[in-house]
Amino acid sequence: MSETILVVDASVGETPAERNLTRELDTETAVYKPPAGELPPPVAGGQCFDGVVVSGSQTAVYEDRDWIHRLTTWVRDVHAADIPVLGICWGHQFLAQALGGRVVAMDEHELGYRTVERVAEDPLFADIPESFTAFQTHSDRVAELPPGAIELAANDYGTQAFRLGSSYGVQFHPEYDLETAEWVLERKSLPAETRRTVEAGLTEDNTAAARDIARVFDNLLTLTGEHGRQPERRV
Repeated sequence: MSETILVVDASVGETPAERNLTRELDTETAVYKPPAGELPPPVAGGQCFDGVVVSGSQTAVYEDRDWIHRLTTWVRDVHAADIPVLGICWGHQFLAQALGGRVVAMDEHELGYRTVERVAEDPLFADIPESFTAFQTHSDRVAELPPGAIELAANDYGTQAFRLGSSYGVQFHPEYDLETAEWVLERKSLPAETRRTVEAGLTEDNTAAARDIARVFDNLLTLTGEHGRQPERRV
């Protein structure tokens, strides 16, 4: 029997987020889009799921939005229930903040294919190189990890992955393909030189190299399988 993963699509409007995540998750998924009013049901409800993936977003996690506040309460309940969660980009920052960390604005935008270094061993990164390529698009960063969290990966911009219990955050986008990277760049207002630099990196070679990190989705399914489908894990 396959795992059921709840996809929390925090992106605003029509984006590739749902398509990309459901493509990479080789299992049954249920999608909710909080910015459109589709909040996941309470953990104490009646629908079973085995794990959660929280997407990127065009918002900032520290904005005063009702759906962010409500989602914060929900994800804390999920974390307390020890259900595996993977936050990506905005989701990484959101999990860090929700669990007691601090997120701040950066003075620049990390955009394009970048190198990330693993700094600790963890099952989420099984069979992934110590140094890997991943697509980045963010102007906020995790300045302080939640109490007790372990940093798993980093680069010159700071923390790129962490774990706290069964909750994980990754700042990069393991789900991006070249089409999505080009879609993101088209919508950015950038200085001409910056745009040329990022465009020069949008190559088939970099896209192929970044496929290594997509393994985190298979590794997440392994983690959810190890947790099992306990009857109390219902939303």
